[in-house]
Amino acid sequence: MLAVLDYGGGNLKSIVNRLEAFGIDHAVTGKAEDILRADRIVFPGQGHFGQVMQSLTFKGLAEPLIARIKQGIPFLGICVGLQVLFDESEEAPGVRGLGLLKGKIVRFTQGKIPQIGWNKINVTAANSFLQEDYFYFVNSYHAVCDNPSVISATAEYHIPFTAAVETGNIAATQFHPEKSGQAGYDALLRWIMKS
Repeated sequence: MLAVLDYGGGNLKSIVNRLEAFGIDHAVTGKAEDILRADRIVFPGQGHFGQVMQSLTFKGLAEPLIARIKQGIPFLGICVGLQVLFDESEEAPGVRGLGLLKGKIVRFTQGKIPQIGWNKINVTAANSFLQEDYFYFVNSYHAVCDNPSVISATAEYHIPFTAAVETGNIAATQFHPEKSGQAGYDALLRWIMKS
């Protein structure tokens, strides 16, 4: 069963619509027991780093999520679902992320913030589920990875920044594949087929 994580925010409808179009068995859930039973997890994202971490902790989802990811089940994080994988964020000083990837989320310092709209990604990892194309971003923050080898795609918004990460069973995108037309549809389907 593929679990779509419902932490009280995020962009559930768009991702659920995509999964239904693929005919993928899934459940939208905010229950720890479902996360512990899931064989794949999608963490759709929109929101504030601190509020999302607070919600995960309050609902008892942070520890089961960490446990299942460490056990090796396929995980796809989207937008803030990528950001919370890291240690911390400038958006919420003092709030710890899940700490599954080492690094920090930092705010853009140039251009109109947030970045809203289509941006082309440059795929840097072999065997990625992503292909170079234009994807839809809505973000004020981006990941600075302690280990650059986890970066699977970059984009530019006045500076080069991390557009996606992939390492082991973890995949995550700063952009919204579920809002990115055919390119996003294809990327989601490739992730599902790989996982």
